[in-house]
Amino acid sequence: MTKWRVRDFHSTDLDGILHLWETVKANNVEPVYSLSEVLASCEKDHAVVAVQNDQVIGAAVGRAAHDQGWIVFLAILPEYRSRGIGTALLAAVESRMAPHGLTKLSALMPEAETRVGAFISRGFAMKQNLRYFERIIPVQRQELEPLSSLGGRVLARGLWENVSGMHREKELLERRLVLPLAKADLADEFGVVPPRAVVLFGPPGTGKTTFAKAISSRLEWPFVEVFPSRLAADPQGLAGALRETFLQIAELEHAVVFIDEVEEIASHRSGEPPSPLQGVTNELLKIIPAFREQPGRLLICATNFIRTLDSAFLRHGRFDYVIPIGLPDHQAREAMWQRFIPASVVNDVDVDLLVRRTDGFTPADIEYAARSASQRALEKAVYGNGSGPGEREPGKGPSTQDYLDAIDDTRTTVSEQVHEQFLEDIGALGRV
Repeated sequence: MTKWRVRDFHSTDLDGILHLWETVKANNVEPVYSLSEVLASCEKDHAVVAVQNDQVIGAAVGRAAHDQGWIVFLAILPEYRSRGIGTALLAAVESRMAPHGLTKLSALMPEAETRVGAFISRGFAMKQNLRYFERIIPVQRQELEPLSSLGGRVLARGLWENVSGMHREKELLERRLVLPLAKADLADEFGVVPPRAVVLFGPPGTGKTTFAKAISSRLEWPFVEVFPSRLAADPQGLAGALRETFLQIAELEHAVVFIDEVEEIASHRSGEPPSPLQGVTNELLKIIPAFREQPGRLLICATNFIRTLDSAFLRHGRFDYVIPIGLPDHQAREAMWQRFIPASVVNDVDVDLLVRRTDGFTPADIEYAARSASQRALEKAVYGNGSGPGEREPGKGPSTQDYLDAIDDTRTTVSEQVHEQFLEDIGALGRV
């Protein structure tokens, strides 16, 4: 019988690796690393195979990072075990990783795995009382370059929790958007088709951009903001640049795509001859159906003037939901003030009075008033009334009166007329 031998992995060995993987699974052993990870390491990291008569009968795959090495995969066909093949494979893959200057080589094995002899014979020590934790990172390495070229980024975790108040809007977005996208398999069981495109509308400064970023953070999907004003400078024109941008987005596994002030490129089409922007609107109307066919993506368009959008743009089949984002209610305003007032003085400030006095304020208005009050208090503490040092105790923050003065001097973003129109738009155009 021809003796087995160990050699470097070749790309033609992929079928053999796949067969080994299926053999491991058939024995009710769940590998720690996924098949895609093992195959990727075969191609990019370190892998050796044991062959006999050109048949792959075993394989060891390793990955090195700095001075730490990991055994990603070790498998031998059942009929070839107890022949020292596992020990030889481990020795070979370790020698391939040696130039990295490893100080530690580790392996994670499924609890059901009983073939530990190869590791023991190679000097591995079995560690007791250890727990294995893992978290899947949605953005893969190969996506980083196209994501960067699009100006996209992975937002920090926790933005969703940082949205102060707005509980009604958050609950609606959580149920309609996040739930079916984050739990796509469960949604499929219930016959729910995950949303692909939504419109957020409301007065300026109500937090539409903040919500779009928070949704991206909540899903842990890359955030790509499309700026029509920047695309307009492209040599191929705005419509062509828009088409090319969405072709690049199609290369990403997941993405939240955000277009703010979408009315700039999707307003009512009218006039003879057609305006140049009508071609852009037509292009966008063609892009959206193609975008909807790709899973793992969500298009969020935001507008302050939903009445100006082309009727075809909001049609069923293009956007799943048209969601209003309005002025913060009492509870939301209270949460915002609690967030902006320094912790050292919050118990001394009449927060409830500030909440009542800022009815009709947007989140941006409240933030401006809070920042203005803090700045004024700082200046008074340092300079007093302009004639000398202030009379406040060092380190003392703004008072209730500082906040009330700032509120009185804040010009609100949303007029009563605009708010009334927004309420009308909810009934006429909202779709939740």
